Amino acid sequence: MATTPGATTAASAGLVAGPAIASLAIPDAQAEAARAAFLYSCPGLLRRTDASGLTRGADWQSVCDAARSVPRDGAMQFFADNFETVQIGDGKAFATGYYEPEIAASRERRSGYDVPIYARPSDLIDVDLGQFLTDLKGKKIRGRVDGSSFVPYYDRAAIVQGAVTTKAPVLAWGADEAAVFFLQIQGSGRLRLPDGSYMQVGYDTQNGRDYTGIGKLMKDRGLLGPGQTSMQGIVAWLHAHPAEGRAIMDENKSFIFFRELDTPPVGAMGYVVSGGISVAADTKFVPLGAPVFLSMDRQDASGLWVAQDTGGAIKGSNRFDTYWGAGPAAEATAGGMAARGTAFVLVPRGTLARAGAQAGPGAPTQF
Repeated sequence: MATTPGATTAASAGLVAGPAIASLAIPDAQAEAARAAFLYSCPGLLRRTDASGLTRGADWQSVCDAARSVPRDGAMQFFADNFETVQIGDGKAFATGYYEPEIAASRERRSGYDVPIYARPSDLIDVDLGQFLTDLKGKKIRGRVDGSSFVPYYDRAAIVQGAVTTKAPVLAWGADEAAVFFLQIQGSGRLRLPDGSYMQVGYDTQNGRDYTGIGKLMKDRGLLGPGQTSMQGIVAWLHAHPAEGRAIMDENKSFIFFRELDTPPVGAMGYVVSGGISVAADTKFVPLGAPVFLSMDRQDASGLWVAQDTGGAIKGSNRFDTYWGAGPAAEATAGGMAARGTAFVLVPRGTLARAGAQAGPGAPTQF
């Protein structure tokens, strides 16, 4: 099956049978961690409709059953016995990283804490377009009612200037505008309160506006020199140029609204995500909950992952966002992650024959 330009799902992108799982470089400990994460994802796999068009809920039943009774040191054999690999489109992968940030905040507004961290606004409306036209099934938009019209929701600049102050509860007040901006990009995090306690917040919804990565904007404008395009380099520039930085942040019209959590961060499946194992992907190309093997030009990004999350900037086939957990080491790894290589999605045996995938290559080149 040839790759289709402008494909909107894995099924239409072109499917190529990948290498045998036994040929992949997967350490035993990593295989076991991925098996546990996969098993954790099974309830979602069984009940969700696979937007990629690759699988059906019933395809996962026997695989999930097998995952429950894997002997010690048997995880790699479990994957080899129950899965086959598929390359989506050309398989050329790009992976960034995300982590659970920790930022200073206060539940009450006080001196030094004046950046609002908003909950969902009362006037933000989700519209399922499939209820109006069957051709639009699966497509949704967000907006608000203005008089007798449904219009796009306020963009970042308008929200920062106070457009939602009477509509959105404030969960907490951040101490640093750039830190709150990157909290939104990460989608969840821990708020370190003045008394030393912590408040956990996670993604609730988004304003419906397109995401724009400011790092590329800054690089294209010559604002960042070599070696400064990491998250750490961007934050340093924003701190050094507060007025210009605020204007650049406003060019990302997307804005995230949070909710308070009583658990560690959860992904799009509603399950807790695991550092070094969970990866965000586009559900139109990867079944949410499926294992994914990445062979990348960075060793720390290579190996077996489980697609347990999504992201506003994670769009298209073979685009991934690796999760690294919390703490300074996770921040350093995620902030500098930009890996390229090859991706293979693991699907239950028999999937490729039904989907009509063409024969593919052997094991990928190991970087």
